[in-house]
Amino acid sequence: MDGVFRFILRLLLIPTAVLVAVTAQAFIILFGEWQLGAVLAGIAGPEEGVDVIAAVLAASYLTIVLLGLAWAIGTIGILFSEAFAARSWIFHVSNGAGSLVLATRLFPLVAGEPAPMEDLLYILGAGFAGGLLYWLIAGWSAGFWKPVFSPRPAPGASARPGGTGTGPQGG
Repeated sequence: MDGVFRFILRLLLIPTAVLVAVTAQAFIILFGEWQLGAVLAGIAGPEEGVDVIAAVLAASYLTIVLLGLAWAIGTIGILFSEAFAARSWIFHVSNGAGSLVLATRLFPLVAGEPAPMEDLLYILGAGFAGGLLYWLIAGWSAGFWKPVFSPRPAPGASARPGGTGTGPQGG
């Protein structure tokens, strides 16, 4: 019964973690790389209100497409971590950053438009943040078949029922 409960918990945790990670990546890309905060404040970018709305919509669309592609690639790493119970934060952070870097390189092929991001600092920053948030929510307990907190055997307890062994004392 414990395995069924862990499986259902994983089915809830993984999409929640992906949603939180993608949201964090979107904020980093929108406000870091594309300076959307400065555009909205009128400090940088277009001066007219219609241009600001167009910039916000275009940036949001590109972010959704880019992050959808990144997490489609990142799903390979997530499935690997679930299959082999890879719980290392380094694995999940590397998966987030690597999938986002690969997505920015594949974006022109998929969307048919030029690459929306060129600054590797924001790409890696968004990938690291997304991977770390994923690990904090779902990655630290990856692998539904492998319990996180297993009970320890009592001291002096034998591994075999009845206490008989094949060692020097158990003949």
